[in-house]
Amino acid sequence: MEVRQDAAMDNRSSEDRQRRHPSPSKQPKSSPVPVDTNSVTQRLQRELMALMMSGDLGVSAFPKGESIFTWIGTIEGGKGTMYEGLSYKLSLQFPMDYPFKPPQVKFETMCFHPNIDQFGNICLDILQDKWSAAYDCRTILLSIQSLLGEPNVESPLNSSAASLWSNQEDYRRMVHKHYAAEEAYWSLSP
Repeated sequence: MEVRQDAAMDNRSSEDRQRRHPSPSKQPKSSPVPVDTNSVTQRLQRELMALMMSGDLGVSAFPKGESIFTWIGTIEGGKGTMYEGLSYKLSLQFPMDYPFKPPQVKFETMCFHPNIDQFGNICLDILQDKWSAAYDCRTILLSIQSLLGEPNVESPLNSSAASLWSNQEDYRRMVHKHYAAEEAYWSLSP
């Protein structure tokens, strides 16, 4: 009986968290602008070219397979941050009415960070309510790279990471522990 009550309490506390901190992957309602997938495809192709030619250190992304709407990105931790020397994979799913709606971006590599939850969801304003059609993939990747070194501990998705942030030595250990666990997992996978 206690197990059922504990499970019910966990479900309720999870629902409470969802109400207080809605999932960052929730997208705004559809745009009233008619969708022209050809123009979206052209824009994504231009963004891909611009990203490849930018020369930005530590960020890259390419379409996954044949679809221009699904990309795999890579972000390296910035110099002087807790993430320096670490490389993270992300998935980017562009909606059909991009750039009027932001892409869904998630960490595919486990990342211990105040603004990234255990499922890879990212709490970053430009991916939510501060989105602008002027942003592009390069802007998104550079913003996420910057977020790694400068978290918003006032709006955490991972409260244990947020509370540990003030102790930089312990925080660094946890970042590397989580990263090593991810590396070990993938090296054992068939």
